[in-house]
Amino acid sequence: MASRDHGDPGDAPSAPPPLSEIADDTRPSAAEEARTIAASTNTATLATLTADGDPWASFVTYGLLGGAPVLCVSNMAEHGRNLAGDPRASLAVVAPATESDPLANGRITLAGVAERPTGDELAAAREAHLAAVSAAKYYIDYTDFAVWVLRVHRVRWVGGYGRMDSATGADYADAAADPVRPGAGAAIAHLNADHADSLVEMACALGGFPDTTAAVCTGIDRYGLDLRVQTPRGNAYTRVGFGEPLSSADQLRSAAVDLVSRARRS
Repeated sequence: MASRDHGDPGDAPSAPPPLSEIADDTRPSAAEEARTIAASTNTATLATLTADGDPWASFVTYGLLGGAPVLCVSNMAEHGRNLAGDPRASLAVVAPATESDPLANGRITLAGVAERPTGDELAAAREAHLAAVSAAKYYIDYTDFAVWVLRVHRVRWVGGYGRMDSATGADYADAAADPVRPGAGAAIAHLNADHADSLVEMACALGGFPDTTAAVCTGIDRYGLDLRVQTPRGNAYTRVGFGEPLSSADQLRSAAVDLVSRARRS
């Protein structure tokens, strides 16, 4: 059997390219995407190193102190002993699923060094963990449990097939979680149910696909809309930017109205 690589998709569908310039394809940075995914859940897979240097993966919960994951683990557990012996660790976080194919969903890896906070930081880290994991109130103060903060040095973000990037720990620390995406589900459903024609106008005039026959909004963030478009040439994905980033979900309606106006003026 002949081998296949990424340049030979076989029977996988290929997407047609845009026919015109995309007006604004601004997207969140990898650091922003990572901060948004980190804030979207409170569970992850922790990777530590055993005394023999072997990798050890375990399921954990976490809170966030700024963007730094806060863990509460038992000193009697394998991963607790591992951290005490070697603080190098990474955390794999998977965003809540939006696609049926697991590999099409977003996820991140945060790699760095775990440290035991002290003083005021310990109090803040404890509260951050409890805010995210309320059940931890039953064990967080046990003597065999310890609070750890993962100092993130390196970030890898994967947004699905063909969408991935890396970021430094400094970029991750300076970024902020998206204020729009967590509550965008209702807006996405509304756009698709009641404004399908407007989405087509946006894709045609602003998204680079003037031959669009149908369009579906697949995502919204502070910078714009992700659209899946149907054309006589096949299906594709494009981006329609707001022009200015939004600071809250309350601005979504006016931003969408502005997009329609811009599309009709083009």
